[in-house]
Amino acid sequence: MTHEPASTAGTGRVALVTGGSRGIGAAIAARLAADGYRVAATSRAGTAPEGVLPIACDVTDAASVDAAFTRVEDEFGPVEVLIANAGITKDTLMARMKEEDFTSVIDTNLTGTYRVIRRAARAMTRARFGRIVVMSSVVGLMGSAGQVNYAASKAGLVGIARSVSRELGSRGITCNVVAPGFINTEMTAVLPAKTIADYESRIPARRLGEVGDVVNAVSFLADDATSYITGAVIPVDGGLGMGH
Repeated sequence: MTHEPASTAGTGRVALVTGGSRGIGAAIAARLAADGYRVAATSRAGTAPEGVLPIACDVTDAASVDAAFTRVEDEFGPVEVLIANAGITKDTLMARMKEEDFTSVIDTNLTGTYRVIRRAARAMTRARFGRIVVMSSVVGLMGSAGQVNYAASKAGLVGIARSVSRELGSRGITCNVVAPGFINTEMTAVLPAKTIADYESRIPARRLGEVGDVVNAVSFLADDATSYITGAVIPVDGGLGMGH
């Protein structure tokens, strides 16, 4: 994938991507590294793309989150850019959804994001600089049958980001949301052609998105130049969720 470098390229700001071992998270970590950031990526597996510092971390455990940030601080310095991407799904219709299926998704996707933002905000507040990008979903804006837990967690992230924006905006810290729609990933690659065609028929752009589309939005919001954008929800969904 080719791209124009962000205006912060080479400045060496410290970035942390949660859920950065694979998929969109790994692509974000790799792009930020290419843009000149010093990047660490957390995951339960503790793996990361080449050129990115891998750190094992469970965002449902506050001690694990603290240890991960301490490791980044020891290796690179305080986190200046946080991409809160870690998330899970446990999809099923609500009538069949066990309470644990609901609470575990909330704890990872929503409370886990609270944990990492809260930890990152310490140094960002002292430095009077910070870029926080929260990964939501078009599902959080529109809802989706079989995803009550996931949709609730992703909708809650909008409230977190806008509240953080109001609390920390005067300290030079921005907090924005990227809300992807249907994106070409390993998960969508195994879907039947009929299912893909149904998705495409509902998307004004008439195609699925690419991982690079999401990465570009994150790179933009992480940049020093976007200091006057905060509390925004940036849809990357081909128009699917417009008006929501």
